[in-house]
Amino acid sequence: MMQKSQVTIKDIAQELGIAISTVSRALQNHPRIGLKTKEQVFEVAKRLNYVPNPAAILLRKNKTYTVGVVFPHLQEEFFSQAITGIEDVISAKGYNVVISQSRDKLERENRAIKSFISSRVDGVIASISAETTQYYSFKELENYGIPLVFFDRVPKDVAVNKVRGNIVEAAFEATSFLAKKGITKIAILNGPSNLEISNERLEGYWKALKSLSLPIFQQYIKSTDLTKEDTFKKMEELMTLPEQPQAVLCFNDYVALFAMQSCRQKGIIPNTDIHFVSFANLPITAYLDNPPMASVEQFAYKMGEQAALLLLKIIEAKQDKKLIPEEIIIGTELVVH
Repeated sequence: MMQKSQVTIKDIAQELGIAISTVSRALQNHPRIGLKTKEQVFEVAKRLNYVPNPAAILLRKNKTYTVGVVFPHLQEEFFSQAITGIEDVISAKGYNVVISQSRDKLERENRAIKSFISSRVDGVIASISAETTQYYSFKELENYGIPLVFFDRVPKDVAVNKVRGNIVEAAFEATSFLAKKGITKIAILNGPSNLEISNERLEGYWKALKSLSLPIFQQYIKSTDLTKEDTFKKMEELMTLPEQPQAVLCFNDYVALFAMQSCRQKGIIPNTDIHFVSFANLPITAYLDNPPMASVEQFAYKMGEQAALLLLKIIEAKQDKKLIPEEIIIGTELVVH
């Protein structure tokens, strides 16, 4: 059986013997169309089971009511919590969310941005990949007039809209927490040096050691690419030093878990022989027999909410209103396990 074709405003116009433009205005309740004509149009539309074409409506409004999100890894609880916060805010305003993951690869990140542009999304929230050092693809969003908000992993020294945690202060507090336990040899397993949040962790670490008059050993400072393999390698380097560190400040809970696993393989007991403090305070650590001593709660859900609210503010601002780039900093809390 042949499928019945969809009724269009042309069909309604032919039925009533009026212009297509008149039907279109009547359906939009335009004030220039008389009440009698509107009633006739709506009566025929109902009788013919007319359903408005969403694509045509969006085209007229020059909006798709879609927001693109590109994050490094969706399986990481920090980013999944943030996405929940983003979706709760975005969906409440009638927008949909399209999510992509870079898997910390620049090529995948660039591909996601190109896809967002071709899909004509109304805005983008992005957390840059571990490989990102230039921001050409993000510049393309600006060229197309697509608003952009950076989340957590934000570009260095660039005036952009961003939502991030107070990482320097958090790293200072975490390092000080270890020192107050009588630990003086503290190492850091950091993220890639091109990430601003890695630099902020290192800055807070340095500041804490200096303020407490503790030695800073260059061999205790390690950068990782955040993979399990590289974290194992860097942790093994720390364990084989003539003066093994007593504690390690880790980039996040996943790096801490990888490092602790590396210790066990070498017969070193985590949080007994070498202590660990990390970032993110993921719920998964509550199920571990031997979790990190403490973890920095970054409130990922709240950060996601704030990123979404900022993006909507930009999207819904008047076109002729040039907004100054805004930075929102979310406070952190050191949670002792």
